Amino acid sequence: MAETGLFNPEFPVETFGFKNLNNVFYNLTAPALYEESLRRNEGVLAAGGALVAETGAHTGRSAKDKFVVRDETTENNIWWDNNGAITPANFNALLSDFLAHAQGKDLFVQDLYGGADPAHRVKTRVVTEYAWHSLFIRNLLIRPPMEEVLANIAELTIVDLPSFRADPKRHGCRSETIIAVNFAKKIVLIGGTSYAGEMKKSVFTYLNYVLPTEGVMPMHCSANVGDGHDTAIFFGLSGTGKTTLSADSTRTLIGDDEHGWSKEGVFNFEGGCYAKAIKLSREAEPEIFATTERFGTVMENVVLDPETRVPDFDDGSKTENTRVAYPLNYIPNASATGRAGHPKNIVLLTCDAFGVLPPIAKLDASQAMYHFLSGYTAKVAGTEKGVTEPAATFSTCFGAPFMPRHPSEYGNLLRELIARHHVDCWLVNTGWTGGKYGTGRRMPIRVTRRLLAAALDGSLNKADFRTDPYFGLAVPTSVPGVEPHILSPVKTWASKAEFAETAKKLVKLFRDNFVTFEPHVDAQVRDAAPAMQVAAE
Repeated sequence: MAETGLFNPEFPVETFGFKNLNNVFYNLTAPALYEESLRRNEGVLAAGGALVAETGAHTGRSAKDKFVVRDETTENNIWWDNNGAITPANFNALLSDFLAHAQGKDLFVQDLYGGADPAHRVKTRVVTEYAWHSLFIRNLLIRPPMEEVLANIAELTIVDLPSFRADPKRHGCRSETIIAVNFAKKIVLIGGTSYAGEMKKSVFTYLNYVLPTEGVMPMHCSANVGDGHDTAIFFGLSGTGKTTLSADSTRTLIGDDEHGWSKEGVFNFEGGCYAKAIKLSREAEPEIFATTERFGTVMENVVLDPETRVPDFDDGSKTENTRVAYPLNYIPNASATGRAGHPKNIVLLTCDAFGVLPPIAKLDASQAMYHFLSGYTAKVAGTEKGVTEPAATFSTCFGAPFMPRHPSEYGNLLRELIARHHVDCWLVNTGWTGGKYGTGRRMPIRVTRRLLAAALDGSLNKADFRTDPYFGLAVPTSVPGVEPHILSPVKTWASKAEFAETAKKLVKLFRDNFVTFEPHVDAQVRDAAPAMQVAAE
């Protein structure tokens, strides 16, 4: 067996149980991983120098194939309504089969950090079958200095073998695809999928489990900071603008997806970004677009012109979930430390395809917890076969698939932090105005950016506010540079009756969704629900 690269000789992969391997490549850098990926026909080069790979049948996460080992350490700590369970025996059989499957193969190893705060980071070893997966996770997590690579012993181990096929009877799973998390052993096994995002979200899942016990709030959010050290965090599900809006040339980017909030402030879990690439344009998102023309960037399922190799970001024929993964320092104004002070503003992003939520509203602490636990956005018609109307999606904490603990644990921790640090909270609708999807138009990004600028610089706090009759939200009546009618959604609709009917429908969806959380929150949070009297009219 040949071993190449930089590694701690006291911690080779054999200590994990691997044996009879062919070659092991430790901590290869981007050039070497490019060479290995291209030699193995795992990807191709784009015109600008990025490596482009396809993920096959899985073009997104396989949430229903993710399982947590149910044992004495997790029995009373996991939100089992949201997390699939397998037995310790299932996991042990799976681990044994993973090790057997790896025999005779080449493996790629990266020793990395999850977490920019040394007090709360997890030392992570990621073992992959594909070279491009090794480059992906090297981009997405934090790369330690050389001397720390040599000294570190991993606390969390992730083994990623796309060619492995699970056996539902033997492994207690649903299909041939599996993501198995063992919190007691600190091991994650990923098989049957080539979608690289499973690796980064496995680290996020682990931190979501351990950090609340340390009084740290794990968050599915982006974050940036202004010249006045005014940190802002942006919660949001995929497609709501979390990455786009945090990549602001006037502010320093801390990170685009996963952060912790400790007694010292906010810190990034990652060292890179994983941005959606569909309809990416140089004009609307120049910082992100520029990364697609750099060596070291990994693009997933992006269509290239067969002759010029220029990416066509408007082509969603492989998937609408095309992605680009790049190191954080590819963004010119990115933070070198991944850390900042306590947030001054929290922004909850929603893409309301019903077109009835205001473009911005101020929330009190109870409303912030209500909307955080709700985690609302909407799918648009046409994205799935047979869908002709907007479809509401409620993903609690804006990231239910990655939340091993009950949402109330995260919600209560967030509410305490908001109160302790006197944080201003905002609900921002990046969805539709002038009607629902198919009738109205997408909220102009210039409007969203102007409203956010006013919120973050503090000037919006001085505005006059009205109370939205349906959602009970405090909505500014005027903002310099924004057309007044946009601030009042009903005024943008041609039919006021249709607006009322649509708004009442969404009110009911909110209230029905929140029923499961009502026993876990106090009266103030329950009272933050959309207006009962309007819903009953």
